Amino acid sequence: MLTVKRFIFNPVQENTYVVYDAKDACCIIDPGCYFPEEKKTLEAWLKEHQLVPNLLLNTHCHLDHVFGNKWVAEHYGVLLQIGEKEGWTLSYAPEFGEKWGLPFENYAGEPGYLKEGDRVAVGEDELEVLFTPGHSIGHIAFYNKQQGFVIGGDVLFRMGIGRTDIPGGDAETLLRSIREKLFSLPDEVIVYPGHGEPTTIGYEKAFNPFMQ
Repeated sequence: MLTVKRFIFNPVQENTYVVYDAKDACCIIDPGCYFPEEKKTLEAWLKEHQLVPNLLLNTHCHLDHVFGNKWVAEHYGVLLQIGEKEGWTLSYAPEFGEKWGLPFENYAGEPGYLKEGDRVAVGEDELEVLFTPGHSIGHIAFYNKQQGFVIGGDVLFRMGIGRTDIPGGDAETLLRSIREKLFSLPDEVIVYPGHGEPTTIGYEKAFNPFMQ
């Protein structure tokens, strides 16, 4: 059984997730740790729980979700894996960092690429890759059917949706991703978003003002 732990990092208040099991499998998704003390917080928590990350995943590669990629990859010796169409976003993240006044060192090297329907093993469990573009060109989400949760990145929020006024964004595509990929999941599925509190598919179907 998998457990989802959330950390809130960097000035954009991004959600970084650690997904792990009771044995020792451990996956970090969207490490947004920007400041040294944030990296120390994540490192100390992992050490306290005797976890060593063996997977590094990004839902998408906007700067606030990738600040910690390089540190996690080098510190724990793991390969970054992203959506197969998200390479452009990753490559331009440092340029956006400069514009936002948040310079950082990008992940070095070629990442691994994931496509719709791929399954990523986390110990004896797995996360299914859903292709959910619209907020970014190659945005993906990670769905665990057995336990009923999805790590959704910046597609769907509690009473909100991802912004589309940035390079690679497209409103029509985002709404289609939500309706076809996320709203097709059972209502009880928990959505762990890239910002803010968790929600459920059923709640957002009923009350999200952007989806009425």
